[in-house]
Parts: sequence; C-alpha cells; structure tokens
Amino acid sequence: MGDNIKLARYFKIVHFKFMLKKLYDRCVELARHKFSKPLLGFVAFIESFFFPVPPDLMIIPMVVAKREDYLKIFFITTFGSVLGGLFGYMLGVFFLDASMVIIEFYGYENKVIEIQEIMSTKGGFFTWLGIMFLAGFTPLPFKVFTITSGVINFNLPVFFFICLFTRGLRFFLVAYLTSIFGKKFGVFIEKKGALWFSVAGITIVIFAIFLYFVFK
Repeated sequence: MGDNIKLARYFKIVHFKFMLKKLYDRCVELARHKFSKPLLGFVAFIESFFFPVPPDLMIIPMVVAKREDYLKIFFITTFGSVLGGLFGYMLGVFFLDASMVIIEFYGYENKVIEIQEIMSTKGGFFTWLGIMFLAGFTPLPFKVFTITSGVINFNLPVFFFICLFTRGLRFFLVAYLTSIFGKKFGVFIEKKGALWFSVAGITIVIFAIFLYFVFK
C-alpha cells in the first residue's frame, strides 16, 4: 500500500514537471508573438494568483529582441502582476474554498494556519510584511502569498504597495540588466537567478529590519 502511494506521488511529480516544462516552452514562444506585450501582461496577471510560470521567461527574450523597449516591458509586467496580486487577494477574501485549492496545489495549506497564528502576535504584521517582500522578489510562489493575504485580511493598502514595490523592483532589474547584457543575462537567470534573487531579497529585508530598530 505504502509503495503504491509513493509510486503515485512519483508519477504526479513527473507529470507536473513535464507540464511545467511545456508551459515554460510555451511562454518563451509567446515572447515572439506579434501580440507579445498584451500576452506578457496576461501571463503576469495570472501568475500572481495561480499560474506556475514566472513572466521573467517572457521579459528576457522580449528585451533581447528590442532592447529600447525594456521600460515599456517592465511597466506592462509590473502592472499585470500587481493587478493579479489584487485579484488573488480578493480570491482569499471572498472565495475561500477556491483559494484553498490553489494553496493546497502548491503544498502550503499547513502554512496558512501557522500564518494566522503569527498574525495574532504582536509582531505578526511586520513578520508578514517581510514574508510578502520575499514572496514578491524571490522565487517563492507569489500567488500563494497574495491569496493568503486575503484569507488573513492583511492590510490592503500596505499589500498593494508591497506588491508594487517588490514586483516592480524585480521586473525592472530583469528588464534593465537584460537590456545591458542581452542573452548572457538570460543564461545567468536560468542557472543562478533563483539563488541571487533569494540572497538579494533576504539582504534587503535584514537591512530594513536593521534600519527599523536603529531609527525606532
């Protein structure tokens, strides 16, 4: 019985990885489409509440193809992502059952309970603020945290600005550095992007905490 469960999980993981690879390839193809900019905005939108593929995959080939458009591409991606984040927040507020399906899909269902407990503590607000920053800037599944913000009724204006700042900073760096380094930066992002975005995000959070206590 146990072996059958393990085998089922194995095939589920293999199937998911195959599906993810197909989605990755499809997003790269969309970057060459004549309507690539509206499609980029759409991908950025849905990625913020359920889609597993980050819009960075479209940003890089689009900027490589037309470097002078990097600011336009950055704005489109940020706008779509923040709108998607707000949509994810509203899902968490008004459609809890549907929200939990997405959260469970990414394996974060137990974390939601922990987060609700954290939010009841004195430093809960600032803890979630730091988590949201990391979710917006690093490879953490942003969609899980936009929806969870709605579930726990996190402060909406603060949520909006943290989404705008973190998503904007991330997509600006990707678009700007691609405009300078071209395909080389794309290769770097593919191999080491997750590590460096994580390091940068954690460093910024630690620095912000330091400033908070220094000027408190």
